[in-house]
Amino acid sequence: MHDEILTIFGLKHNPFARRIPTDALWRPPGCEAFFFRIESIVLDGGFVLLSGEPGLGKSKILQLLAERLLNIGGEVVVGVMERPQSSVSDFYRELGDLFGVNLTPSNRYGGFKALRERWRHHIQSTMLRPVLLIDEAQEMAAHCFTELRLLSSARFDSESLLTTILCGDVRLPDRFRAKHLAPLGSRIRTRWMLEPWERNVLRDFLENALDACGAPHLMTDGLKDALVEHSAGNLRILCSMGDELLHTGAQRKVKQLDEQLFMEHYDRPRSRRKGA
Repeated sequence: MHDEILTIFGLKHNPFARRIPTDALWRPPGCEAFFFRIESIVLDGGFVLLSGEPGLGKSKILQLLAERLLNIGGEVVVGVMERPQSSVSDFYRELGDLFGVNLTPSNRYGGFKALRERWRHHIQSTMLRPVLLIDEAQEMAAHCFTELRLLSSARFDSESLLTTILCGDVRLPDRFRAKHLAPLGSRIRTRWMLEPWERNVLRDFLENALDACGAPHLMTDGLKDALVEHSAGNLRILCSMGDELLHTGAQRKVKQLDEQLFMEHYDRPRSRRKGA
């Protein structure tokens, strides 16, 4: 069905799928300024915070950031933590795997020293700090946050050995208000708190998504306005509705998705309730 949809509408890819090419990703307002700030932080290390409600595009911003950092001259090492909810032992195991250090969980101090030596060697050879990206960081255990703060700090806290980007929902900044995590919260060098997007921004996202998939005329202007109006400022909601309409349009073999299709598709449950 996926390939059939692409063929029916002449798409390079589904513009509303979760997995699309990195070069097709939308760059939201404020993105370039945020990336520029992180590129300067990579020189000295430290913590960065990206947060917001679910569905605003935080993970896609991290994907763009990872791609950008890998293209910086000097061979920046970028590690992406995939299991933030780990215990401290597993946390060290994953760090060792990400940065090429063979760690023994029973010897945590040895792992502590080995990771710091690996980071110092990278700094000496590139003049840049290694980067650790942690998505869904609100799930991290408090002990892991503390380990990460102490692990990346050197010379009586006058030097950072790592650049860490913490990304999570609105619970994440709240966690750093607790006394036991306030020391890390006070070390966050820059923050980007995403808010629900305004209508003109959502319209720009939609236009970019359709252009990137090679089908700028896939939707009528009326349908674009309807999707933006009903998405509550949330990219995930907008994409879910767009994907549903794409499948419905493919089943009906229409040439273009329009507002009539939108009304018919989303009015059916209401009509059934009335009929019942």
